[in-house]
Formats: sequence, structure tokens, C-alpha cells
Amino acid sequence: MPFTYNRTIRFQDTDAAGVVYFANVLAICHEAYEESLAASGINLKSFFSNPPIAIPIVHASVDFRRPMFCGDKIVIQLLPKYLSDNTFETHYKIVIQDAEELLANALTKHVCIDTSSRKRKEMPAEIISWLHRWEDTAAAL
Repeated sequence: MPFTYNRTIRFQDTDAAGVVYFANVLAICHEAYEESLAASGINLKSFFSNPPIAIPIVHASVDFRRPMFCGDKIVIQLLPKYLSDNTFETHYKIVIQDAEELLANALTKHVCIDTSSRKRKEMPAEIISWLHRWEDTAAAL
């Protein structure tokens, strides 16, 4: 079952045209990612503060379907997918709350690395557990 994150679009998210600035969509998706980690019991402070491993994003994309405006109440559905012992991708579906109107689809691909050597490393058990908790092999975003 996907993780869901509710959010209101803020003025700071928008550009001079009054719509969400394209790069901010990925920042909003990252908020959902962080919330899903916390909901799985991962301590965000220790996870992001100088750990022995890092899981950087190596690819990101967004397909926009409809504009998002200040005040819009949105839902981000996050669905991670295991790719290998050191990589996964996360799919995001952004919809208007209560209307299920598709606003955007996003994707991030992550690679687990050793922070000292910068070489690929097997994902830790807590991330494997996070993947299994939120992945849904029967659903497609």
C-alpha cells in the first residue's frame, strides 16, 4: 500500500505566474519521502546527519498534468520499488485532495553508497524494511 502525505500548497512554493515552481514539486516529493521514513520508525536526524552510508538521488523526473496553486490541498502517494541490493526508485502521484484529479507524476532513483569510499553498498535493513512496508507490487502509479 502506498504511503500518503497530505499537504497544502504555500505561497512560497509558487513562481511569479502563481503556480508551483517546477523544482519545488521535487522538494514537496522529498517531504513525503522524509515523512514515510519517519512513519517507518527511521530516526531522521541520525539518517541524514553524517551517517556511514548515504542514499543520494541519482535521477529525478516530473510529468506535469495540471497546475498547482497556492491554497490547493494535495495528496502525494509515494510508492517505492526495489531494483537491486543497492538501488531503488520511488514513484510519486500528486492529486487534488478529495477529487483524485491528477496533477503530476514524479520519480526519483536512489543509490546506496558508502560515504567514505563513495562506492555502492548494500542497503541497510531499515531501508529494506521501509521498502517492503510501502511497496505495492499490484499497484501502479
